[in-house]
Amino acid sequence: MTLPLIVDDRGALRVSAGDVSKLLRSVGARWVHLVEAGERGLDEETVAELAIELAKLADRIDVACIAHSSGAP
Repeated sequence: MTLPLIVDDRGALRVSAGDVSKLLRSVGARWVHLVEAGERGLDEETVAELAIELAKLADRIDVACIAHSSGAP
């Protein structure tokens, strides 16, 4: 089951919640990788905090999907 996250004005699914949570995690991981690779101009602490917040948002999306698919209110 896919919980629609982004739909058009006719209700057609454009981006699934699973795709969005995966994207959020991959963006955070990419930022961390850039810091680890020595990319200049990136503050390690800020990148870490942002990556954590993106992962938390992805977790909330995943939890909402699980609740929706299990029929929980």
